[in-house]
Amino acid sequence: MDWPGFRLDVDLSLPGQGVTALFGPSGCGKTTLLRSLAGLERATGTLQVNGETWQDANIWVPAHRRAIGYVFQEASLFPHLSVIANLRYGMQRSVRGAAADLEQAIDLLGIRALLDRRPDRLSGGERQRVGIARALAVNPRLLLMDEPLAALDLARKQEILPYLDRLQRELRIPVVYVTHSADEVARLAHHLVVMQDGQVTASGGLAETLARVDLPIRLGEDAGVVIDATIGTVDAAWHLARLDFDGGFLWSRDPGLPPGTPARVRVLARDVSIAREHPGKSSIQNILRGRIEAIVEDDSPGLALLRLQVGQVALLARVTRRSLAELALHEGDHAWIQVKSVALAR
Repeated sequence: MDWPGFRLDVDLSLPGQGVTALFGPSGCGKTTLLRSLAGLERATGTLQVNGETWQDANIWVPAHRRAIGYVFQEASLFPHLSVIANLRYGMQRSVRGAAADLEQAIDLLGIRALLDRRPDRLSGGERQRVGIARALAVNPRLLLMDEPLAALDLARKQEILPYLDRLQRELRIPVVYVTHSADEVARLAHHLVVMQDGQVTASGGLAETLARVDLPIRLGEDAGVVIDATIGTVDAAWHLARLDFDGGFLWSRDPGLPPGTPARVRVLARDVSIAREHPGKSSIQNILRGRIEAIVEDDSPGLALLRLQVGQVALLARVTRRSLAELALHEGDHAWIQVKSVALAR
């Protein structure tokens, strides 16, 4: 797909479920690609959604006839209408035969108590939740979200993120989500598309893509991975939770969730170290046994980036070249892996 005036050169096949995050620096083409999917920009190329052609050399389905919901940075609600009237207006735009389940959207987004209010009586987070509900009210086949949290402060972001979690878990609508926030990618995404200068530099499942060392992906300040785990047990005395994954477990602060609850963990490369022998007693509680899959150059000539395999899970570690030499570590070696800290993404 190519867009006049900006070199947008992409060839993508995205999953028909879950959240696909478009990630990259400002000006890399994320929003241009999203607007092209919506039909708000006329790019050249072919676009198919669930086997239906929305655009090719002979077909152009205009934006108002595409079965999409679009969420902007600002909710842009009609100020003279109540919340429920804004939502009903959204239902009138549906291009699909079946009526949207507006009641489900209202409950998922926790806005039932707001239905009679005007937009000027809503907080920023409440307005954005209403904007998302209005996008769902058109009964979309595809939900497009353009940095929906960018205009909110940290408190409002923390307010709305749990609702976005619920949407992606409970609705069967694929979401394409534009963001430059590492935290939002780590928490919400299932598939990751990384863009640079109008081109796709990486695309794939979140865990696999973040664990690449041939093209390290830096979400924010450092490379790292995301692990889907389950809360195995809780150590109430020390306020810790054991996060189990296929091949091992990690201890983290107790999030207050019962055993069996799914959890997503982010581990940065800078927080992972390597030892030839078991380190014994240490302040580091997370010690795993794994295999060195790959060793590549890092940004600095004095550093190396390692891909480590622990069961079915990959980790990244950043170590000095001197340490590699002193420990005589090579690809294929087994080693002890120490994880200093982990962050619960959700």
